Amino acid sequence: MTDHILIERSENAPHIQIIRFNRPEKKNAITRGMYLTMTDALKAAEDAPDIRVHVFLGTEGCFSAGNDLADFLAFAMGGSMGREVIDFLIALASARKPVVSGVDGLAIGIGTTIHLHCDLTIASDRSLFKTPFVDLALVPEAASSLLAPRVMGHQRAFALLALGEGFTAAEAKEAGLIWKVTAPDALEAETLSLAAKLAAKPPEALRIARNLMRGSPEEVLDRIQREAEHFAAQLKSAEARAAFEAFMKR
Repeated sequence: MTDHILIERSENAPHIQIIRFNRPEKKNAITRGMYLTMTDALKAAEDAPDIRVHVFLGTEGCFSAGNDLADFLAFAMGGSMGREVIDFLIALASARKPVVSGVDGLAIGIGTTIHLHCDLTIASDRSLFKTPFVDLALVPEAASSLLAPRVMGHQRAFALLALGEGFTAAEAKEAGLIWKVTAPDALEAETLSLAAKLAAKPPEALRIARNLMRGSPEEVLDRIQREAEHFAAQLKSAEARAAFEAFMKR
């Protein structure tokens, strides 16, 4: 299970920890075990003085297709939702160190909303950001219902989170979801170069500057919990079962 998430150190910048999705055969869909591995990695890096920057990367042509639908179906059929997703989101939203991400290709569901918690995101020009929550009779997560309108305004956020409209890399940049667009073959190198620049800065000054811009995480953490309650309720609903059945028949 853990090989679906690779925890790496950058060879040229040892102060960077890379969390890499590594399940390309399933388009890097995230399982409960993968969430647990990422949470542990975030917490360990937060406590490690030599780590100054977190980096999220995917595989060639795919960042992440979002949550593994098998986990959703198991919960809808009476299983336990577990704490893995919420614990990961809390760890991400509470991170004290900068978070950088690099996206190449598909970024679906949480594969999109994770970047609302990142300080800088670079995407390849073939990337697609999409959140089909409502199409599956679900609701936004990862505090995206709070953060997306702040970042991109109500109408763009509504198009992304409720209409389920896909955003190209150029559209995501224009909306403020990401910082920069680059070529696919340059994506990883540029992402790690950017993280290295951050890691080389005075860490306490960078921490204070980041905190001043981001503010207290309490409102974000509260929204994560509120969304999760609605999300869990919707997963048990008749309309969600119908939506999932229709999706599985495609």
